[in-house]
Amino acid sequence: MKTDQNRVHHLTEYVQGLKNKENGKELYLKYKDDIEKVTPQEVFEIFHLQLQKGAEPKEILIFLDKVINIFYKSLMGYPWERLERNSFMDYLMQENRAMTYKLDSIKEIIKKNDFQTKKKELIPRIRELLKFNHHYLKKENILFPYLEKKMEKFDGLAIMWALHDEARSRLKKVIEYLEYEGSKEEEINVALGDLFFAMYGLVQKEELILYPAASEILDDKEWLEMQIQSLEYDFPFIERPEQNIDEMNKNKDTHDENSYFEEGYLFKTDTGTLDFQQIQMIFNALPVDMSFVDENNKLKFFTRAKDRIFPRSPAAIGRDVKNCHP
Repeated sequence: MKTDQNRVHHLTEYVQGLKNKENGKELYLKYKDDIEKVTPQEVFEIFHLQLQKGAEPKEILIFLDKVINIFYKSLMGYPWERLERNSFMDYLMQENRAMTYKLDSIKEIIKKNDFQTKKKELIPRIRELLKFNHHYLKKENILFPYLEKKMEKFDGLAIMWALHDEARSRLKKVIEYLEYEGSKEEEINVALGDLFFAMYGLVQKEELILYPAASEILDDKEWLEMQIQSLEYDFPFIERPEQNIDEMNKNKDTHDENSYFEEGYLFKTDTGTLDFQQIQMIFNALPVDMSFVDENNKLKFFTRAKDRIFPRSPAAIGRDVKNCHP
């Protein structure tokens, strides 16, 4: 899918105008034709150019929703091909629908009159939302690296990562308010409103921008690889896929990592000799997570300890470390 560079240029000027707090109506009328034709990939290019100009992701969050609302009609009507049922993308979208249902049911509790009863009912329902972090982790650790390796413009995913962090922070804040006996109903309601805005907003941005763009960039083999890697994570609020990793691996053409073991490669030093299988066993037996970042700041290797401190995926290999922890 090619992008219209003239349109990208015009809409970059439009976004810069909003950032500078210029007259919104005049800006809209000036760029109306381009606004009504913007595509998901062009949105990534527009914000990539903002980052290149020195804007930080948190700065962009200030006016991001205003831009997405203006682009909404064009993005909503954009034709794109959704992946087949039970694909990596489909599971992410199923998780979004399940999480949205959870949020909708929480809204019903908020309508109740008795404050203390309401707080008591809300605490377990809000804490349950912590499980949705695995949805964000699968995007950060699997989908984002695949897109970043494809095109430079996907460094704009750092903005979506900042949205994840904002949702995590707001969820933590709501839990703190609910569990503190001295909290007031008004401040809880404000915190809940901020949380809903963040989590609903992420669903919208994923399904209007992220997934349509990814569907045009990534091929079937890459989607299968991502699905295999996702099986090491939880699937919040939906039934876990009954898929066999070994069987799925047979369907993708990959280098056989065991070839090094079979061919007798050795690591020789003045203190002894190890083969590659022994080295791997030593690394994975260590009670710590280890990552190796090379002289170019690229992630080159990580261990698979039995009890991991945090999940990591092979998709991150070769990734600039600043994108692993933006």
